[in-house]
Amino acid sequence: MRISLVCLSGCSLLTVFGHADARGSAAGSEARVAAKVAACESAWNSTTPYVSGNTASYRGTNYTAAYWTQGNFPATSSGAAESGQPWIPGAACRELKTAAKPKSHDGNFSPATLQFLKTNTGLDGEQWDNIMKLINKPEQDDLEWTKFYGYCENINDRRGYTIGIFGATTGGPRDTGPDGPALFKEFDAASGAANPSIAGGLARIGVHGSMHGSVLNITDSAKVFCGKIESLQNNAAWREAMWHTFYNVYIKYSLQQAHQRGFKSALTIGSFVDTALNQGASGDSDTLEGVLSKSGSSTDEKTFMTSFYAQRTKVVDTNQYNKPPNGTNRVKEWSTLLKQGVTNLKNADAAVVKVTSWTMK
Repeated sequence: MRISLVCLSGCSLLTVFGHADARGSAAGSEARVAAKVAACESAWNSTTPYVSGNTASYRGTNYTAAYWTQGNFPATSSGAAESGQPWIPGAACRELKTAAKPKSHDGNFSPATLQFLKTNTGLDGEQWDNIMKLINKPEQDDLEWTKFYGYCENINDRRGYTIGIFGATTGGPRDTGPDGPALFKEFDAASGAANPSIAGGLARIGVHGSMHGSVLNITDSAKVFCGKIESLQNNAAWREAMWHTFYNVYIKYSLQQAHQRGFKSALTIGSFVDTALNQGASGDSDTLEGVLSKSGSSTDEKTFMTSFYAQRTKVVDTNQYNKPPNGTNRVKEWSTLLKQGVTNLKNADAAVVKVTSWTMK
């Protein structure tokens, strides 16, 4: 028995040394291979326009632009040259270590949109960028909200098509007052129409539809219609129209409700906007108007908002608005920041990332 133990011990030592030699050899081989791998091109930037032949890298892979593109995520918008995708994937590359550059919040907005928001809301690009991250997490499970200007999908909620960064709808049995028609009219205006109209906006996009009462009935197939909307992802007039509609339908009312209570923090305004676009601005007890009416009358912002979040939590985790537990997490994002005192959403990048690090169901 003692001989076996000694042998096992000796064998173990030989095995360890053998593995050490193998690892050393493998490490040397890997280092030689790494030295031959090309360095990565400049990192892809969602706000940078790329033309055919331009290169960019993302997470250790180089990509080449097939045609003009901006904001299209290389990892999910790439394919062979004949695929029609904006990016063509290349070989793996070696990322060079460089000093991290702070991302510009203002870079997520056009100068015109940025000025429009500052003038009409009193909040700057950094604050609106953080508000949109908090809104987009439970909507698209993604903090890169600028990728969704061209979003279009019929999610079969009987509200028609859902479009863009705030989920404008074309309308249906569950939405007889849709905001999609206003968006198409705004697009016509932003594109230079002297007498903007819904029909004019649709014609500029190249889609077919007509109003049936307040509901916009799209007669093109889903593939055709959504293909046309997706092609507007980087259209400047479309983006401007998106923000003007967003402001007119949801932001303006949310601001009024905050200001009349004496509240001006970005967190409160963002919370109201998120509630309005998720549950409706005004109407029944589940809308922003309804939740506000149940939240008390305190003039202390933290006290009022604590009550507001408690009341909203009773509403959000229903299949009508959010699949559980997404609704609870949706409210928790904002309430956690309130508890942390991050109410102006400035220098809040790390805090925003942390509160949005939940798993969407």
